[in-house]
Amino acid sequence: MNRFALSVSAGIARVTEAALGPYQSAVIRIGFSLTWLLFLLREFPHRQELYGPDGPWSWDLAQQLISSNKAFTALMWSDTQAWFELVYLLAVLATVLLLLGWRTRTMSVLFMVGVLSLQNRSVFMGDGGDNVLHLMSIYLVFTRCGQVWSLDARRARLADEARARGERVVDRVGPALWAVLGFALVAVTAGGRFDGVDPTVPVVLWLVWVGQAVWWVVGRRAKTAEPRILLDVVANVAHNGALLVVMAEACMIYATAGWYKIQGTRWQDGTAVYYPLHLDYFSPWPALADLLSASGTMVMLVTYGTVIVQVAFPFTLFNRRVKNVLLAVMMTEHAVIAVVLGLPFFSLAMIAADSVFLPTPFLRRLGDWALRARGRVLTRTSRTELPEQRAPENPEPAPANSAA
Repeated sequence: MNRFALSVSAGIARVTEAALGPYQSAVIRIGFSLTWLLFLLREFPHRQELYGPDGPWSWDLAQQLISSNKAFTALMWSDTQAWFELVYLLAVLATVLLLLGWRTRTMSVLFMVGVLSLQNRSVFMGDGGDNVLHLMSIYLVFTRCGQVWSLDARRARLADEARARGERVVDRVGPALWAVLGFALVAVTAGGRFDGVDPTVPVVLWLVWVGQAVWWVVGRRAKTAEPRILLDVVANVAHNGALLVVMAEACMIYATAGWYKIQGTRWQDGTAVYYPLHLDYFSPWPALADLLSASGTMVMLVTYGTVIVQVAFPFTLFNRRVKNVLLAVMMTEHAVIAVVLGLPFFSLAMIAADSVFLPTPFLRRLGDWALRARGRVLTRTSRTELPEQRAPENPEPAPANSAA
């Protein structure tokens, strides 16, 4: 009994004392924001047809659907072209800043608003990866995904160094950003824009906004450490819970996909992979598709292997080595799907979801390799500076009538 109590106590301490998986949460932040950014940029010339007020899925149709499913989308607040362009550009900006890890708590909320606004405006625009991105954008709000590999981590490190030198550190950007977004949130709520919408999104927006205020006030006004410790525990529990939900969501996707495949006759006879390779919509490289489907044995092995891997993956989480092998297989499979079937954003979304299971030592080595590569590039750039770009050793004085 004492041993059980100690185990429970150690588990509670582990969940509350730290935000687990800092590298995993950072890599899914980068993965999902990069996926959404690439999609927005690729579809920028076609944004009107996808989500614009004059698209095939008209304003009236979207309004009828939203009145029944209560989905949130800021694009339904106005049917003007200027509002659509503003929302689209803000979605791009929030995604870039989240990718860089600048004010990740705020940018994760704006990232969620951008994803939901565009996807709920035209629900039929997607290839399956949009559903994954839709859910993950909500979960990211509750994670502390800027602990590493972010501008937030860099700013925190510099602030700690400044405090160690006895300097006073004052953050003016954070309160200003909070005030601007708070004014917008109050205006939207008072204007009735949340009326008839599922309350989940408005509650999350208000919860995060009020939580940021409490965090700022406690961090600067509390005379003892207990309030700060309590808020840190709440943030850690929310982060760890959200990370667990992300992992469970990924397992559920693979488990349901695998078990539904088992029930299909084409998956049972080993020919299911052959058919999408010969659909015009999924054949950007017909010659490559023909090459892959030329061997019946290969088609059968890929078909059965896909089902086995998807069904078995959730059960391999208890064995690290087997899990890592299947994880590599699934990521490779998604990379092949991106090229062969022309589904890059679906594959990127699934690879980003899979990244939550990557081992921490591997992610640390990956980060160290990226830092070394960056250092070599910067060093090489500074050494190979062109002669005409260098300042002359004895510059001649500028003429009296020079614009300089």
